Amino acid sequence: MERRSRLKPCRQHKFSISNSRGRGVSQKFGNSRWVKEGFLDNRVEGTVVGRIYFSAIGAVDVYLRGNFKSDIAGQAIRFQNPRFEDDDVAGHVIGDMENPQIGTVNLISFDPHPNLVPHPYIEWFSTRKIHYRIELEPADAWVMSESEVARIDPESRQIRATLALQESDLPISEESDWV
Repeated sequence: MERRSRLKPCRQHKFSISNSRGRGVSQKFGNSRWVKEGFLDNRVEGTVVGRIYFSAIGAVDVYLRGNFKSDIAGQAIRFQNPRFEDDDVAGHVIGDMENPQIGTVNLISFDPHPNLVPHPYIEWFSTRKIHYRIELEPADAWVMSESEVARIDPESRQIRATLALQESDLPISEESDWV
């Protein structure tokens, strides 16, 4: 009788874009290679603001209604992707991404699901109902120190002030259990 080893579920790190209605772009990228770095700030209840750097696009400002999940709620996080690749294909796939990103948090957590190894998970829907998701390795993201927060504070305030004027009456999303 052949002996089988017990397999552990494998989680691929990805950046994906999909249309919530099942139409349009749906792309998954192993290891989030087109996400370079960024920060997200949830220090103001009910909003997440930040800036994310993508391949072929550069900086994208983010203004989302909602909050981080309770494990990091009310804090600011930073992430850097050592597997980042700046290539021409990214421009063809994500080049028409809305910039700035205004939408609603679906789930932002360092421990998104009890059956998975804790890892940074960032997921939101744009006002056009386009779904975005970034998953990273645990070492690639962290809660910012006070000195790091002081450095990003002027950017956070500027993004919040500028994009709050553009934000529409979106419903505030409840914290997700990753269903």
